[in-house]
Amino acid sequence: QAQLVESGGGLVQAGGSLRLSCAASGSIFISIYDMGWYRQAPGKQRELVADITRGGSSNYLDSVKGRFTISRDNAKNTVYLQMNSLKPEDTAVYYCNAKRGSYNRWGQGTQVTVSS
Repeated sequence: QAQLVESGGGLVQAGGSLRLSCAASGSIFISIYDMGWYRQAPGKQRELVADITRGGSSNYLDSVKGRFTISRDNAKNTVYLQMNSLKPEDTAVYYCNAKRGSYNRWGQGTQVTVSS
């Protein structure tokens, strides 16, 4: 069973840091997938926060550039999102995503809450 499991969310004060992890299992081998982190705040659409291609190229939402870093550990089959200098507007459920061709798989999400 292909699965993405996020962890690392929680409550943090503004200016703090969190590192999210997305562990892939089953038929998902992240080395051959484009991986991404998305977020969805209450009442808002889901948006792409950062992604990293199979080739290692990364892309970031403008509002998180310089604060967030996406990385992958192919040996551990895990993708990370290091989030620094967190702001209250970063509060959302964060979802991991794996894409390859028409295949598209989501994790269950992890809540990140940033207090002011």
